[in-house]
Amino acid sequence: MLKRSHKVAVYMEGHIYSEYGKMGMGVLRYLENKIVCVIDSKYSKTDINDHYPNLKPVPIVNDLESSIQLKAEVLILGIAPSGGKVPTDWYPVIKMALSKGLSIINGLHDLLENRFKNLVSKKNQWIWDVRVSNFIPEIATGKAAKLNNKRLLMVGTDMACGKMTTALEVLTWSKQNKLKSGFIATGQIGITITGDGIPLDAFKVDHACGAVERKVLEYGKNDLIIIEGQGSLLHPGSTATLPLIRGSCPTHLILCHRAEKRNLRYPENIQIPNLKKFIELNQNLAHVFGAFPASKCIGISLNTSKLNEKEAHKIINETKEITGLPVTDPVRFGVEKICKDLLVY
Repeated sequence: MLKRSHKVAVYMEGHIYSEYGKMGMGVLRYLENKIVCVIDSKYSKTDINDHYPNLKPVPIVNDLESSIQLKAEVLILGIAPSGGKVPTDWYPVIKMALSKGLSIINGLHDLLENRFKNLVSKKNQWIWDVRVSNFIPEIATGKAAKLNNKRLLMVGTDMACGKMTTALEVLTWSKQNKLKSGFIATGQIGITITGDGIPLDAFKVDHACGAVERKVLEYGKNDLIIIEGQGSLLHPGSTATLPLIRGSCPTHLILCHRAEKRNLRYPENIQIPNLKKFIELNQNLAHVFGAFPASKCIGISLNTSKLNEKEAHKIINETKEITGLPVTDPVRFGVEKICKDLLVY
């Protein structure tokens, strides 16, 4: 669907500073395509780099028409509202984009292809609903445990705490260090960026482990397989972490955590436990008293984006003292510190 030559516009109306803008931010940081603009009328005539200095410069424009003038070929819906529904007030934008010949990438559960396919009229124009499973896997059997390689899984204390970002930063690091590595995207953002992966939450619960296992086995010839994490064992609304653990049989873990958080984003009444004990829980669940390979947490990835640099260094050092593990913010300070164990054979 999406080719590297396609010019992209990212629709983020009203969500430049919203937690629901995660899709757009991930695309802006990691997509290799030419991004001609971000659409958000509130901040038009500024640049995304004015708001997020660590992102590459991309102009923010007022509307879809402006993106068409900039030769956009693909519109990425960069917002993920709660519940995964496409808001009805997006429909005019979607219809206009399709009528003007743009293709659309939709990462929400609410699918668009069947609803709007009659508006796709140009050759090589398409609607990509990323969250669609394209195979029915066999029930998992733990085959990944027999692979003779390293399998690194990101686990988290909450949703949206940096698992995808950390995984992609580790992938970049692995390439720089000439490791034969593969990346398994498990959510809509990672799949959009890499063009491959499994939309884990689109699979039935009984099939989720098998989907992960199948993908891990496909990548089995790599020395290192980096698996994007989803959800959290702590979150009452998340069923994703256990299928990832069972399907990948990880040899290594990285814990991802939002630095300033002491409780879940929602529901807020659930407190985040001691990180050292939470790491032990994830390791023990992966190992199950020897039934599966032991899994070692090699470091902690802290999202310190809401802290200044002095505060970031302070909490990184405090977390290192509490856990005894290497700690970093991968976006600010890189992943070298937490990845050293991956170079040991």
